[in-house]
Amino acid sequence: MDKTIEKVTGWKVAFTKKALPYWLGALLLAFIIYLIARPNNKTLRVEKDSVTVSAAQKGEFNDYIRISGRVQPMTTIQLSPQEGGIVEKILIEEGSKVNAGDAILVLSNDNLDLQILNSEAELAEKENILRNTQIQMEQQKLDIRQNELEYGTQVDRMRRAYEQQKALYNDKLIAKEDYLKAQEDYRLAQQKHELIRQRSKQDSLYRGTQIDRMEESLENMVLNMQMIRRRKENLIVKAPIDGELGLLDVVLGQSIASGTKIGQINSVGNYKVEAQIDEHYIDRVIAGLEATFERQGDTFSTVIRKVYPEVRDGKFKADFKFSGEQPDNIRSGQTYYLNLQLGQPEEAIIIPRGTFYQKTGGKWIYVMSKDGSKAVKREIRIGRQNPQYYEVLEGLEPGEKVITSSYDTYGDSDVLVF
Repeated sequence: MDKTIEKVTGWKVAFTKKALPYWLGALLLAFIIYLIARPNNKTLRVEKDSVTVSAAQKGEFNDYIRISGRVQPMTTIQLSPQEGGIVEKILIEEGSKVNAGDAILVLSNDNLDLQILNSEAELAEKENILRNTQIQMEQQKLDIRQNELEYGTQVDRMRRAYEQQKALYNDKLIAKEDYLKAQEDYRLAQQKHELIRQRSKQDSLYRGTQIDRMEESLENMVLNMQMIRRRKENLIVKAPIDGELGLLDVVLGQSIASGTKIGQINSVGNYKVEAQIDEHYIDRVIAGLEATFERQGDTFSTVIRKVYPEVRDGKFKADFKFSGEQPDNIRSGQTYYLNLQLGQPEEAIIIPRGTFYQKTGGKWIYVMSKDGSKAVKREIRIGRQNPQYYEVLEGLEPGEKVITSSYDTYGDSDVLVF
């Protein structure tokens, strides 16, 4: 006997096997809609006590940076021996006050002593040669003078003989040959006498020139001798100025070459502050900018006097001079922390400095919701910064709260839920 199947109608149809594919299709469609419509944010749960929350505010942004500087003497003179030698005595120790001309150390140089002895011997030899030459020239001068006198006398005799022979010849008492011979002898005597006179004149000029040259050579040797003796004096290294012996890098028995830096003299009473500044500020740091620092409750002012153009290890150097009083008991090598003013204070939206900057570079930040239950990532733009605040140019409004602590554990989360 056949069983009669009752036809299912109404809402019961939805629970039949035939309706199962429709259910599956509806579920798949709902899942797809969920995937499309759901927020694409990555969420991370964190403990609220583990974060630092700060408020953005409208306030005065003071454009300055904090740098460390070291006190240095305004004037430093290198200490170098003009003459090389071996350190024999150290008369003044590092850190001692010195006056210009004070002996600091004594050197010895055997080679220099030998040069002095050789120069003295050479000078004595030159002096002997000059004296002997002068004696010989004086003797020659006397000999020539004697010859000149003798030939002068001979000219007189020959003149008298010639005049006698001429008178006799005119009276026809002697032969013409005797007359001519007397005339020739007289002329020859005159010519010889003239030659002697010219020789005497030339010898006098020659002797004068030769003696002048020898005396000039002797004077040069004397000057050379004096210079060598001054080199001996240079073996005593002396302080060039009044000040403080800041460094003396020598030991007894050490051999030091001429011109080697062995120390320095620091001027006393006038100091500067030498600071290393990050190259990020190289275009903004110029001579004339002011910087201040505090010491023992007092504030002191300095001004940049020189900016060095060279950058080393990401930093450049600048020198500051005091524009007012200097601190008491200031010492070379002390470290001061200066606030360098880069610009005038201006109204701006500011947030306190924090370690979040190392992660974001100032391009984004987590902003707290009004109820404080979560924080959402938001893009911002940070401008200038000082040791206390960042200047926010875009992305935040006064009164909004942000997380300024480290973001290292948040990964790439877009939302933090507390």
